[in-house]
Amino acid sequence: MTDTEDVASDASIPVPEPQTARDARPRLFLRFSPPALLGLSLVLSAATSSLVGMDGADWVAAGALAAAALFLQLWWDRVARGRPGPGAAGAAYYALRSALAFGLAWLNPFCAFFAAVGCFDIEQLVPRRWIPLGLLATAATVAGAQIGGLPPGDTASWVFYGMLVAANMGIFLTVQRDAGKEEDRSRKRVAAIRELEHANLALERALVENAALHDQLLLQAREAGIADERRRLAAEIHDTVAQDLTGVIAQLQVVTDTREQGATRVHVERALHLARHSLGEARRAIANLAPVALAEDDLPEALEKTVVRWSEHSGVKAEFTLTGSYEPLHEEVEATLLRIAAEALSNTARHATAGRVGVTLSCIGEQVVLDVRDDGRGFDLSALPERDTASGFGLEGMRARAERLAGELTVESEPGLGTAVSARVPSVPYER
Repeated sequence: MTDTEDVASDASIPVPEPQTARDARPRLFLRFSPPALLGLSLVLSAATSSLVGMDGADWVAAGALAAAALFLQLWWDRVARGRPGPGAAGAAYYALRSALAFGLAWLNPFCAFFAAVGCFDIEQLVPRRWIPLGLLATAATVAGAQIGGLPPGDTASWVFYGMLVAANMGIFLTVQRDAGKEEDRSRKRVAAIRELEHANLALERALVENAALHDQLLLQAREAGIADERRRLAAEIHDTVAQDLTGVIAQLQVVTDTREQGATRVHVERALHLARHSLGEARRAIANLAPVALAEDDLPEALEKTVVRWSEHSGVKAEFTLTGSYEPLHEEVEATLLRIAAEALSNTARHATAGRVGVTLSCIGEQVVLDVRDDGRGFDLSALPERDTASGFGLEGMRARAERLAGELTVESEPGLGTAVSARVPSVPYER
């Protein structure tokens, strides 16, 4: 399984629902505080029975109420395992427990400790709309213990009892409201954490996908670079060795067709010169693909020599012109322009039947423009095949060379009016 699939499978695993504020409270405390406080109330009742005047009948009633409260707690422990959260069952349990606590506090005020448990777990048992009523029952029981026992003995005691009920109710509601706010804040925090968990999973998946995409792009770029380099090498061979060998063949062909010793010697010398030049180009291509003509001369000088040599071999009058102030260019720029000029001249010799050719190198600001014009027979541009840089090394090869340097190549031609090839590339200065 890939990393992407691992992250995707992790993202498909449901994130467990977080605990709310009420669920985060210690479960053991909520479960065992009722029986613990009931036991504490009975111990305090036994210790203070003489003070409050409990007789045998009171103890029988207290025992019955305590047994009922313990049975109720055991029953609820079994029900609560299958019915978590507030609901009808929890409200019924809370009401019965509050009634039993009220009865025990009636017999002995110290049993109000058992009633106080209602302040702890009311949110877990009673639906929110019934919480004030449940707190009122707890406040009534606790206030009875605070006045020394139920029922109040006179009118003043009843008034004081009512005031205590109201005070306790206010305290309980305030605490419950603050707990509710804290619960809401906790719920929002947990929801935010859950969203962050999902966002982190999505981010991890995106990172893995981006890494895979990056590797794929690197592979494609490497393959494209290899293919481009192959095309460049093929163009280099075509524009150098192939052209010189074509010249060698042409000179040797003349030798085979003539019987004059002087003319034969001239053509043989030309063929020998072209063969040596071709050998130098081949060695240079193997070394660093830089033209031999640029090894010792700058671009204008190399272009001028190329034009002169081409004119001698082809018998067509040709001139080179430099306009503007020339500054040494990057070797790749110079090599590209020289190759384009050589290919354009080669095309002229093969197809144009020209009587005059002009080659111009113009330095115009941040651009260098090479123009090769002839007065040959021209051709119909619309009759050219669709562009395919991978299939040939003529016009499309020259265009590919110019575009490799973020330049462009344009061709103008009409039948009978000659042809003009113009290459425009950025003027990238020489790097020392």
